[in-house]
Amino acid sequence: MNSSARKHVVPMQGATVREQLRAMDDSAVVASFLGGEERAFSELVERYQTRLLNFVYRTIGDREKAEDLVQEVFIRVYRHLHRFDRSKKFSTWAYTIASNLAKNELRNRSRNPLVLFQTVQKNWQDDDRPLQFEDTTSRPDDMYRKRHLREIVEESVAKLPEHHRKVFILRELEGKSYEEIAEITDCNLGTVKSRLNRARNSFAEIVAPYME
Repeated sequence: MNSSARKHVVPMQGATVREQLRAMDDSAVVASFLGGEERAFSELVERYQTRLLNFVYRTIGDREKAEDLVQEVFIRVYRHLHRFDRSKKFSTWAYTIASNLAKNELRNRSRNPLVLFQTVQKNWQDDDRPLQFEDTTSRPDDMYRKRHLREIVEESVAKLPEHHRKVFILRELEGKSYEEIAEITDCNLGTVKSRLNRARNSFAEIVAPYME
């Protein structure tokens, strides 16, 4: 095979690997990376970078700092993935690292962060989907009301204690299960449910006057 032909073969092989990685679940991608496939790490970053950024940003309220912290998350993942317990979910492990970094950031602050929400649900149900943000299909007047509500909620959520705010974000925005939240926050299920219930009640009380 001449050099010109080889130039065409290599990109195809690379594309095939990327396609294979995209079709794998997280555990298979992790196994592939530990087996020496460096591109598998890029796949993990692609899957979780935006989700982790949203989580950290909503927790600390600082976009630039959140971006820095998410970079640190992936640095730690890269360095310590060989220690990861593969009987567990990779997403839970990654969120745990992000949660701890966000917690440390808040401890180093003298002000409370603002956490952005768009909408309020009066009756919280276990099977509710995570809260959604901007709806581009809405009419202009609807979008205005939602933005106004978002500003109100922004101030209200900032009044929640950190440990209540965190479980609220993980459940209502990230859609995590109680079991995952317990692992991420290093709390038992009873504590998670209690904090989430209190967070929901407090949140509802704070925003109630604006909902009338």
